Amino acid sequence: MPKIILTTHQKGGVGKSTLTFNMASTLRNEVKTAIVDLDLQGSLYKSRANSEIPVFTSEYLNQIQSSDFDFIFIDTPPYLTDKLPKLCQMADAILIPTKAGVYDLLAIEETIKIIKQVGKEDKTMIVFNMVKPNTTLTAEMREALQNYDIPVANTHISDLVAFTRSSIHNGITDAKAKNQIEELTMEVLKLVQK
Repeated sequence: MPKIILTTHQKGGVGKSTLTFNMASTLRNEVKTAIVDLDLQGSLYKSRANSEIPVFTSEYLNQIQSSDFDFIFIDTPPYLTDKLPKLCQMADAILIPTKAGVYDLLAIEETIKIIKQVGKEDKTMIVFNMVKPNTTLTAEMREALQNYDIPVANTHISDLVAFTRSSIHNGITDAKAKNQIEELTMEVLKLVQK
């Protein structure tokens, strides 16, 4: 049975799809990896022709438990409130990518509330994504997030063009970006084994 890694946040524009693709790409040479794209935009599904990772739509959710993949990454759209509790229950790890911004902090509350309702706090991690250099905002946001009792990843993902271009190149080619994704993936694997 595969390990399920769910990427979710009730707010759009926090980089869920890009983060999902890059983590799946990091593992694809080591283990059998797939992506389920639940986002209505279908960005990952539409770009599957350029990917070495199989990408499925929501119909595949019924087959997940019996699939022969080692890891399945699920990318969710914003405002998936009705299906999110069931997806959280399925997940072996839940990532909440967020930007360092006031609106992102306000929106994260609803996502955390759903995760706590299904009792998956111990399998959840907040990830600072698209972090701008030379700003104190991330540290301020990290402090504000302590009130939610959900751990924040040690690894921050920078706002680098290499992450956005990764789907064109079928993975990350920039050394700094690659290092960040590899470090985050290691943190996620520890969360899965917890």
